[in-house]
Amino acid sequence: MATIKDVANLAGVAVSTASYALNNSPRVSQETKEKVLAAAKQLNYQPNGIARDLKLSKTNTIGLILSDLSGPFYSELIKGVQDITIANGYDLIAISSLGGKNSTAVKFLKEKRADGIIILAHNIDNNLIISAAREDMPIVLLDRPLKAKYVLNIQVDNEGGAYKAVEHLIALGHRKIVYLSGPNNSYDNLKRFEGYKKALITHNISFSKRWLYQGNFTKEGGYHAAKLMLLQDDLPDAIFAANDEMAIGVIEAFKEAGLKIGEDVALVGFDDIQLAKYVNPSLTTVKQPMKEIGVLAAQQIFQALNGNFSTDYILLETELIIRDSCGSSRKI
Repeated sequence: MATIKDVANLAGVAVSTASYALNNSPRVSQETKEKVLAAAKQLNYQPNGIARDLKLSKTNTIGLILSDLSGPFYSELIKGVQDITIANGYDLIAISSLGGKNSTAVKFLKEKRADGIIILAHNIDNNLIISAAREDMPIVLLDRPLKAKYVLNIQVDNEGGAYKAVEHLIALGHRKIVYLSGPNNSYDNLKRFEGYKKALITHNISFSKRWLYQGNFTKEGGYHAAKLMLLQDDLPDAIFAANDEMAIGVIEAFKEAGLKIGEDVALVGFDDIQLAKYVNPSLTTVKQPMKEIGVLAAQQIFQALNGNFSTDYILLETELIIRDSCGSSRKI
């Protein structure tokens, strides 16, 4: 990554002059400003935060970058991170990655405005993460494996959790099982899809693309996908939704159509958000240890800031929580 010294060298000026020009100071001429700005653009120079290149002190802040701050999935994760940051006398800033390359999260990463960052956002580019991570700003990545210096990896066993969910549906006698997918660029979604297919293969059930629907990890996406299923002549026996929010959308759509989840169609979600046990019927789902993940991620940040960088790839187990949305067994 280019530094202000590189910009100064390319523009043929002193570092102090380059700094004045980049900060639009009246101390330098317009001609010099244009020359420095052209050099900065050519080198794709990004200033390093509020203190720019002069950042010498810690911010006492940990950043948490999430795909969407509004989703119920994140509350336990945030609480886990917050418990550890408060205990260490740090502030926590949660930032949304909505908007991709133009998001506040991307700017936050480029400008290195925290002492450590935790990321659960599939639309943050790997190259940006690699370039942003450094000794005084380690990054914990929760949604994909990435081997890079100063990047720590904690993931949930998405494939194993999905396998448990689909095997449960198969054990109940279901064969026509929909996979309700999250975003195609989500590593978590990819691993859950692999677990789904692996369970089918284990039980000699052929995978058919007709049982693949897109829900984009949102309640609205699950609702619209269920509406599409209801338009087909042949309903599935069961639905495995790759997260609980989509599953709740499915429940709503089937209720509107006069069909009963747990009787007409079985349904399993993934995450075990707080709402899962309160919907009607209560949702069978794969539980992620979200608070534990948050606690562990924050602990890894503070260990790294103290010079103890873990190179271990941490994979956390999931648990199948059986409730009412799958009903009783069918005769095969």
